[in-house]
Amino acid sequence: MPLGLLALAVGGFGIGLTEFVIAGLLPEVARDFDVTETAAGWLISGYALSVAVGGVALTLAAARLPRKQVLLGLMVLFIIGNLLSAVGTTYTVMMIGRIVAALCHGAFFGIGAVVAASLVTKERAASAIALMFAGLTTANVLGVPLGTLLGQAYGWRSTFWAITVIGAFALVAIATLVPASVNDRAADNGGVRDASRPTGIRHELSAFANRQVWFSLLVTVLGFGGMFGAFTYIAFTLTEVSGFSSGAVPWLLVLFGVGTTVGNILGGRAANRSVPRTLISVLAILTVVMIGFALTAESQVLTMVSLVLMGAFGFATVPALQLRIMTYAGSAPTLASGANIAAFNVGNALGAWLGGVTIAAGLGYVSTIWAGAAMAAAALVTLLVAERVRS
Repeated sequence: MPLGLLALAVGGFGIGLTEFVIAGLLPEVARDFDVTETAAGWLISGYALSVAVGGVALTLAAARLPRKQVLLGLMVLFIIGNLLSAVGTTYTVMMIGRIVAALCHGAFFGIGAVVAASLVTKERAASAIALMFAGLTTANVLGVPLGTLLGQAYGWRSTFWAITVIGAFALVAIATLVPASVNDRAADNGGVRDASRPTGIRHELSAFANRQVWFSLLVTVLGFGGMFGAFTYIAFTLTEVSGFSSGAVPWLLVLFGVGTTVGNILGGRAANRSVPRTLISVLAILTVVMIGFALTAESQVLTMVSLVLMGAFGFATVPALQLRIMTYAGSAPTLASGANIAAFNVGNALGAWLGGVTIAAGLGYVSTIWAGAAMAAAALVTLLVAERVRS
């Protein structure tokens, strides 16, 4: 296994920690800045919107630059953003820090996926992508609980200081371990070319002439959005429907995090053999799992099982979705890869919005899981149509 993949995973861990840990620290942040819970929540929403923008804009702006240098620049941006969050004395400075850190998120994972696939042979490309994203899923399992405990014990700023240090470590690791170029044998990974080779804006935009790239983006929005829409309101489902105490919620979310980690790794291995079969199977099973979750949410035991399975099959799609769009982008995968990272976040926002609509309509908290299942089913249908018109 190339050590460069571990360096990318460390960067992914830091970025994932930045995205998710704030949720556990919102009460402390709201009190410190004397803002409402809603205003504090914008530190999460603003981050997600900035990821969607940065995933496309920064990737496009860096199209002519060497990929390793871009990754290093993005990690510097990440460090600056978290440093602003750590030292900011006002809500405005904190929000600016969140936005700056978020801008690097989409571009890092988009470009990083191309670099990761270029470091290995074609048969291991999906696993390489999964390893990079393992940093993100590990942040859910270990980083968020530990970061929350650190913030509660020593103040929420201590968590962002720790993330800043992790960013600095990732910067050194990428500079040291990620090669500036890859050899010709490893570079041809199903259309993923030498990741060190600058291309150009017009060349990167040419990938979007392929309708399969657009199909891939739509499947990402619907498939991942369905899972995340249910997850957004999961705390309410666990306490109001399943009957768990609020104190049990963080530990139940660890179960979800374990599922995402295992699913991401196994999904990458399956995608190495066949991306279409993996996506069709996983999306079908995810739909069934979410329907089962909705039907059995009043059972605490079955709810815990459903949490693990929803996380596993939700994240098992990630390596295959990323590799699919990179493959159809051909010799211009970088912008398409970044756009797919943006699509993940658009799906997050769409799923959360749809879940909120069902709750506002008086359909109850389980309705968010039904809505998620419907989105996953729509993703499956879209993928089947895409595969039909491809053949």
